[in-house]
Amino acid sequence: MHARSIATSREAPLLTRRGSVRRRANSEAIVTTKTFGAFALVALVAGVYLFVNAPPALPETRAVGGKKLSTRELLEICASENAVVRELYTKSIVEPALKVGLEFNEKWRDPNVDAGPLPALFLRATAESLARGSSRLGLFLGSDAPVNKANQFSGVQSDAFQQMRRDRLPRHFVMEDVKASAAMFPDVAVSKGCVDCHNKHADSPKHDWKMGDLMGATTLTLPSSSVSISEALETISALRKAFRDAYVAYVERAKKFSSSPEIGKKWPSEGFCLPDPDIFMEEAERRMSRATLDRLLSAR
Repeated sequence: MHARSIATSREAPLLTRRGSVRRRANSEAIVTTKTFGAFALVALVAGVYLFVNAPPALPETRAVGGKKLSTRELLEICASENAVVRELYTKSIVEPALKVGLEFNEKWRDPNVDAGPLPALFLRATAESLARGSSRLGLFLGSDAPVNKANQFSGVQSDAFQQMRRDRLPRHFVMEDVKASAAMFPDVAVSKGCVDCHNKHADSPKHDWKMGDLMGATTLTLPSSSVSISEALETISALRKAFRDAYVAYVERAKKFSSSPEIGKKWPSEGFCLPDPDIFMEEAERRMSRATLDRLLSAR
């Protein structure tokens, strides 16, 4: 009897410990189950929220039942994207780069000249890239008082620009000589650098330009009266590639300057540097994609 009591008393702590371990294990299992349940609930709610609030996919022709987009609408989208990229190049590349010692002039393609393209020449490089590709989109920057005589308006474009001088509104017309729909958009002096360059240039027929003056116009053309959504997306993609090609051409020249700027993630506002083409286009697309998507979706 005494022996059994001793044995029982010796086993009691062990049983107590085992019971404690089992209770702790059960408690941890309950906590784990509750935690998992809470996590699953949060994940479910988040999933539903993301599903409901997810942005719509880019429209495709089959998604809109063969819906057509008027050429006028497409050219307005392209003009909007062109305006965004020109402003980005002028305000975020040219103007701050001039302050840190980089130069820009009309002879930028000359291997002996350490300079980049002026904003108007950046647009020309974009137009040249479009012309080399398969896109039917045309792009032209002209004026009635251009520095380069090749940019002089003539014919129906000259008539449209004279009308634009009266009210500064876009003009839509047909260019019979090339069988294309055309849209002309005002090019207003918004950069002091552009004004100063035209006023000081020896070949400029006008030397009293001021900020806010209507200096010229950008004309976009497309030989069609309407396009499918798919064709519209291809045209916009070709235009963005042309923007990128123009900027790549500048960066490749900059790499060969006698004093080459750092090329990477930084912008000229941060020093003697330039953003690489990926960074430049990421910023351009960030600024213009939402408006473009809204316009495309509104055509559905």
